[in-house]
Amino acid sequence: MLRHEFQPGRLVAGVFLALAGLVYAGDSGGLWDTPWFAIIPIVAGGLFLAAATAAVAHLIRRGRGPRAGTRADARTGSPVRSQAGGATVHGDLPADLEPPHRPDTPEGAPAEPEDAGRPPERPDRAPTSGPGAG
Repeated sequence: MLRHEFQPGRLVAGVFLALAGLVYAGDSGGLWDTPWFAIIPIVAGGLFLAAATAAVAHLIRRGRGPRAGTRADARTGSPVRSQAGGATVHGDLPADLEPPHRPDTPEGAPAEPEDAGRPPERPDRAPTSGPGAG
């Protein structure tokens, strides 16, 4: 079992940075002569390819949905993995770092009222729609 997901963008970045180190190591060992500015296209090109690779990998993963063996949590949309004994772990957080559950809300119910994101109404203005609109 893998400890983390494979991230091809980091692999590409590591290969190009290792190549840059190899170029300078060969120069310092006397195997060849490398101008000082030769490292710029190697590193910049490698970082550009790494970013493009990471973006493509992200789009592929996002299009696939949750990984096999996981189910999406109805409240947060984050993947939930089953543990031995029927316990579940939300996302990648250990159980002691999970957000506390409010005892006054049932499981799966929203923790905030639906109008929590709406700005408060100003009492000095008349309502423009709804009951009482004139």
